[in-house]
Amino acid sequence: MDILTDGEEVTSIGEVASALGLTTRTIRYWEEVGIIESVPRSDGATRGFTPYYVRRIKFIIKLKELGLTIREMQELYAAYGEAKQTERMVPRLVEILDEHIEKIDEKMASLASLRSDISSYRQHMVKKFGNKTGA
Repeated sequence: MDILTDGEEVTSIGEVASALGLTTRTIRYWEEVGIIESVPRSDGATRGFTPYYVRRIKFIIKLKELGLTIREMQELYAAYGEAKQTERMVPRLVEILDEHIEKIDEKMASLASLRSDISSYRQHMVKKFGNKTGA
């Protein structure tokens, strides 16, 4: 998809950023770290994005919302490969999401334990000193 096909519309980086609620700096950074691409520029033209590249940016936004790191996104992009085969990327994406689910479960268990400790301590304080809040 690196080659622009006839009649394919190219959207400027500013328009893409505005439409997706991003900054142009974020899009440039994602391009610098190799998780997205733009249409090859000619003669100092601004970066441009075809509908394909805009869909990829939306995918990166979703991955970011899911908590994936830049490094994980780079790994997925590498798995996606030069052949642009989604089926090569999906198994690794599932593994990464499973790892994130496990981390979230661990955090939830830790927070539940902390909540229990705080609640117990609060009950102890109320029992020992009464319900004097000072208000």
